[in-house]
Amino acid sequence: MSTITKVAAGVVVLAVAGGITYHVTQGAKTDTLKQGTLTIGLEGTYAPFSYRDGDKLTGYDVDVATAVAKKLDLKPKFVQTKWDSLIAGLNSNRYDVVFNNVGITPERQKAYLFSTTYVYSKTVLIKKADDKNLTGIADIKGKKFAQTTTSNYGQIAQDNGAKIVAAPGFVEALNLITSNRADGTLNDLGAYNVWKKENHDTKTVAVDLSKEVPAEPAAPILNKKSTDLQKQINTAIKALKQDGTLKKLSEKYFDADLTEK
Repeated sequence: MSTITKVAAGVVVLAVAGGITYHVTQGAKTDTLKQGTLTIGLEGTYAPFSYRDGDKLTGYDVDVATAVAKKLDLKPKFVQTKWDSLIAGLNSNRYDVVFNNVGITPERQKAYLFSTTYVYSKTVLIKKADDKNLTGIADIKGKKFAQTTTSNYGQIAQDNGAKIVAAPGFVEALNLITSNRADGTLNDLGAYNVWKKENHDTKTVAVDLSKEVPAEPAAPILNKKSTDLQKQINTAIKALKQDGTLKKLSEKYFDADLTEK
C-alpha cells in the first residue's frame, strides 16, 4: 500500500514500504528562466568537476546537475563562464543555478541561496616538487600564491598571509607555478589529481592539508529569489543521495566517496 503526499512547490513524495521515493512532478512550479529548462552555470575548465572531453562537456558537476534536472523533469542547459564572474551571473539572470564546487560561506549566504551539500572538497597545497619550505598552511605567509581572488581557496590563502597572484582559473594558477611566477596554490585534491595525470612530467606535488583545513562543503548556489527552485533541488539531491547516485558519481570522478564529510 502506498500513499501520495504533496509537499513544497509541486513536489510529490511517494511513500512506499521500506522507504520514501522522491520525485518532482511534470510541470511543477519552478523559478527557471526558461520554461522546461534548467540553465546551469559552471566553468567548464575545472576537471574533474566540469571540463571538455573532446567536444563533450563532462565532469562530476555536469553529471550531478544533469541528474538533478532529470528529477525536476527539466532539460539541462549549460553555460560556461570564468570563475570570477560566475556567481555574479546569477544576479544578471544568465542561469538558474551554479554547479561549480562552490563552497558555502557566510558572505555568500547573505547574498545567495545554497541548496543541499553534494560534495566535500579536500584542500591541498600545490607547489614545485623541489620546494622544501612549504610543508603546511603556516608556511604560506609571505609566499606568492596563485589564486582566483573570489574563491574559498583564495580567501584561505589570504587569511594565512600569502601574497595573492591573481589567476582566472585553476589551470592558469598551475601554469604560474610551473613558470616560477608563483610559489604555490591552494585548491581541491580531486582537481589536482586529474591535472597531474594529464601533466605527469610536471614537477609539482600536493601537500594534504586535511588536518589543518577542514573539508569544504560545496552546494548548488542560486539567486536569493529562487526559493521554490531551491526547495526542489534540495529534494532532488536528497533522492540522489538515497539511491546511491551521488556516491557512484563521486567514485567515478574522484576514486573516493566525497559526498560525506
